[in-house]
Amino acid sequence: MKITFLGTGTSQGVPVIGCKCETCTSDDMHDKRLRSSILIEVEHKIFVIDTGPDFRQQMLREQVRDITAILFTHEHKDHIAGLDDIRAFNYIHKRAMEVYADERVEKALRREYAYVFAEDKYPGIPQMNVHTIENKDFYIEDIKITPIRLMHYKLPIFGFRIKDFTYLTDTNYIAPEEKEKIKGTKVLVVNALRKKKHISHFNLEEALELIAEIKPERAYLTHVSHLMGKQADVEKELPQNVFFAYDGLMLEIY
Repeated sequence: MKITFLGTGTSQGVPVIGCKCETCTSDDMHDKRLRSSILIEVEHKIFVIDTGPDFRQQMLREQVRDITAILFTHEHKDHIAGLDDIRAFNYIHKRAMEVYADERVEKALRREYAYVFAEDKYPGIPQMNVHTIENKDFYIEDIKITPIRLMHYKLPIFGFRIKDFTYLTDTNYIAPEEKEKIKGTKVLVVNALRKKKHISHFNLEEALELIAEIKPERAYLTHVSHLMGKQADVEKELPQNVFFAYDGLMLEIY
């Protein structure tokens, strides 16, 4: 399995317009973060989790030629705003994009992209087949995917586990029964917005507590804002098996 971090930032991320802090003015490419998204290649299938406003730029940067399916964690604009740009894949491969989301997110997609679902469709619009998922295992072709129910403040959202890899973003609470789904993960990705406590995201301390509880072989922090500080400085504080993810980072899991 191959993992590519398409983006590791937030809409409060790096750089922030007009901000003159050390992070936003840093020349280190690790401090230049697009909105959070990830690409997973497994058994010749390619999955993307979330299509934020930077989706097109991320696809071009990584030279992605095809996508088997897109999975959505939740409906906030920094996670769905780039979905229109699937039309390039539609055009090249002459087929609709397979999209997986829960019922609430599906309603948001139908509202935000009403022209896609209109009875009288305009030529050249994006084409997608939306599959409704619930909080139980499902398969895309022969690949098993386990949704993990997370709380984004009061909003229930999904993380996802595929084989020995788990991706969790935009959360600050995971129920005990949902944590059981994560245990045994070799590689865990979890959001860590900043050092100060936040109403709807794990801060650094909380993310490290979760990692210590789950005990993965390796863990990577994502959805990082400029308020965290420069990666080179903060990474010195991390345990040996914990790393800051950065845009374009590639991992292999055996």
